[in-house]
Amino acid sequence: REIVTYGQLRNITIVPEIEMPGHSQAALAAYPEYGCTGKTPKVLTYWGVTDTIFCPYEKTFTFLEDILSEVMTLFPSEFIHIGGDEAPKKHWEQSAFCQNLIKKENLKDEHELQSYFIRRIDKFLTANGRRLIGWDEILEGGLAPGASVMSWRGEEGGIAAANAGHDVVLTPGFVMYFDHYQGDPKKEPLAIGGFSDLKKVFQYNPMPDSIKEDKKHHVIGVQANVWTEYMKSFEHVEYMVNPRILALSEIAWVNPDRKDWKNFAKRLPHNLM
Repeated sequence: REIVTYGQLRNITIVPEIEMPGHSQAALAAYPEYGCTGKTPKVLTYWGVTDTIFCPYEKTFTFLEDILSEVMTLFPSEFIHIGGDEAPKKHWEQSAFCQNLIKKENLKDEHELQSYFIRRIDKFLTANGRRLIGWDEILEGGLAPGASVMSWRGEEGGIAAANAGHDVVLTPGFVMYFDHYQGDPKKEPLAIGGFSDLKKVFQYNPMPDSIKEDKKHHVIGVQANVWTEYMKSFEHVEYMVNPRILALSEIAWVNPDRKDWKNFAKRLPHNLM
């Protein structure tokens, strides 16, 4: 509540993200009955992607809807982020329940089962006056009717979603990941990898040419991500965010034909004091 109020006073909307069906090992370590294996997974002591994901039981949807109901009470944001990324289908492939559900719902495969999963959540959020948004993996198997997409694995997911009439946020990893190096890795703090310096961010155009003219209004924003696995202090986070966040603001709010690198570079020192 304090964070939401802090944001509201500054015209910032906090959008909560509750991951599903993947990135859920922490939840399933506490509530293993919502997984497919019948086993209790360990609590992770490292980051990354695991095979442990929610199983699409009816009781799982009840569990997640209860959580989302609490989330919606706390967060008044129009959008509720449900993740949807990096969800390996191994346990679904091995689950008799999942295979029977695929047949029952006339689904093609496990990717369409994830689409079924997301559609169920989309219907619930829509019924509660909210909008579902998720990472571009939610396109796999078919996009839920009211879903919006954050395109992180490049621009392709965002382009496909926008051209299909869905709202999108461009946040491609090749430029919009501020946990990537912004200078010579030999001289920078240890990071996960990648490279995206200030000028690369400034030169990015968050309106891909491949989006049809009558669909461009579906691009509702551009976003940078800052994952903090390698950042042990707030000061380190600030170091990684600045000054790239200033370039992000410039490309989000200035028409491309008015962007001027020399002018931006001249103004930059005033924002770093």
